[in-house]
Amino acid sequence: MKGSGNSGRQASRRPARPKLPRVRVPVEALILRFQEFFHIEASGGIALMASMVIAMLWVNLGGHHVYEALWHTPIVVGIGDWVTRTNLHHLINDGLMALFFFVVGLEIKRELLVGELASFRKAALPALAALGGMVVPALIYASLNYGTPEVHGWGVPMATDIAFALGVLALLGSRVPDVVKVFLAALAIIDDIGAVLVIALFYTSDINWGALGIAGVFFCGLLVCNIFRVRNAIAYWILGFCVWAAFLSSGVHATVAGIVVAATIPLRCGMEAESLLERLRSMLREHQRSQSAGAESEGELADRQASIDALQQAAYMFEPPLQRFERALHSWVTFGVVPLFALANAGVLLTAKLAEAYFGPVSMGIVLGLVVGKPLGIVLFSWFGVRCKLAVLPEGTRWYHILGAGCLAGIGFTMALFIANLAFTNGSEIEGAKAGILSASVVAGLLGWFMLAYLCPKRART
Repeated sequence: MKGSGNSGRQASRRPARPKLPRVRVPVEALILRFQEFFHIEASGGIALMASMVIAMLWVNLGGHHVYEALWHTPIVVGIGDWVTRTNLHHLINDGLMALFFFVVGLEIKRELLVGELASFRKAALPALAALGGMVVPALIYASLNYGTPEVHGWGVPMATDIAFALGVLALLGSRVPDVVKVFLAALAIIDDIGAVLVIALFYTSDINWGALGIAGVFFCGLLVCNIFRVRNAIAYWILGFCVWAAFLSSGVHATVAGIVVAATIPLRCGMEAESLLERLRSMLREHQRSQSAGAESEGELADRQASIDALQQAAYMFEPPLQRFERALHSWVTFGVVPLFALANAGVLLTAKLAEAYFGPVSMGIVLGLVVGKPLGIVLFSWFGVRCKLAVLPEGTRWYHILGAGCLAGIGFTMALFIANLAFTNGSEIEGAKAGILSASVVAGLLGWFMLAYLCPKRART
């Protein structure tokens, strides 16, 4: 899962599509909203890192058996004759992570409609950079594992963990221009699109077309809700859960349902901007009259409260459902779901056998892919795009900014761990892959921080 600088991640900015109401928002408000988002993501990176450290200490300080037993606790869920059995680990990876992908999907849709990916000029540079950051690491991994069954893990080093990456940027403060943060955030979103496609197309088991057809029926129901601008969240939750349950039985990984459902959440408002403004003016006039009267009777106080409630309802009607979902879920996913996923998946027991596997082609392919392939692919594809005039460097950005951001993009962690669990079935392969992901993410983060800290001059934030 994922304002001034990152205005593309704010749903409140002026939309680029004619169907959406054109509401001008002060630049200062966009700056504040971006900074709020940035600090949430940065804090999420710290929470993620804490979960990783706790998992490693837990496993390696004598708690390995307790750790394994906890996450493999059997869980039985059933209604009537329908019963399904799973465990806590699968519930997190297949269930809660669907919420993570849902939030990612909301961010992707917003970026494509009104954000940094809404036009070719805005999207060209991060799109090319993301493509290079996916292709080159995959090629490095595949070349080291060519001719072996483990080559199936080529998708692991393609991932970028935006929470960790923005967390490192937060440590650098005003040294890094906001445009670099926007670039990295947009790159990570496109990277998420690529990761979801990889999961859906290459890490899917045998498909149950009947279950997939049922998912399609519920998906059509969500589209109908979108078309008729249904604003009741319960309708989307019920239909979305049905889509997820059908995906769970279809063979396509259930978390992909999060992206599919997010695509149907409306970004249009419940009323046009002019209608809302006129309604608000009328309510404010009524509210001002009640205040100026200086009334203290119970009935007049109730009328005053009713006018306040009406103002709140009008504001609620103007807020797009997509923005409401994202605002409600973002913190829960950032500080709850993702750290819990890290806690359940980052526990790697350091043994002599693991040390031997670490220097094998799987782990080395992941390490080289993330640490070397990511920045190399991002810089090369970005340079090619600028050289061929397909894209331009944002004002105030230098190539060392792109290189530093490319190094930070090598922090794979959440999505890399997720893909590794799908790509490998052998226990030793999974442990080796996890060790490669964790070590590569640490090295990539340190490299990116060092380059940006010592190459970027101290300056005021722009």
